[in-house]
Amino acid sequence: MSKFGGRGYGMCILFVIIGAILGGILGELLKNVPSLEGVMPYLVTTFPVFDMAPVTIDLYVIRLTVGLAFMPNLMSMLGIIVAIALYRRY
Repeated sequence: MSKFGGRGYGMCILFVIIGAILGGILGELLKNVPSLEGVMPYLVTTFPVFDMAPVTIDLYVIRLTVGLAFMPNLMSMLGIIVAIALYRRY
C-alpha cells in the first residue's frame, strides 16, 4: 500500500490520463500548422479501441445517460509515453 501523498498507482494513472489529454490537445493544435500538414493527418487520426453505446436510465425524476469511448490517436499515445517517462523520472 502506498502512503498518502506517495507515488502509488493512483498518481501513475493520473499522469497517464493527463498525458493522453495533453497529447490529444497538442495534436489538435498542431493539426493546422502548414509545415506539418504532411504528417499531422496520421498523428491525429483516432483509433477506436473501446466504444460502449450510451445507456439511458430513466427514473421519472432524473434521466441519466452514460456512455464511454476510448479512441486515442498517435499524439495522445506520445503524451502517455512522455507522462510515464516523467513519472518514472520524478
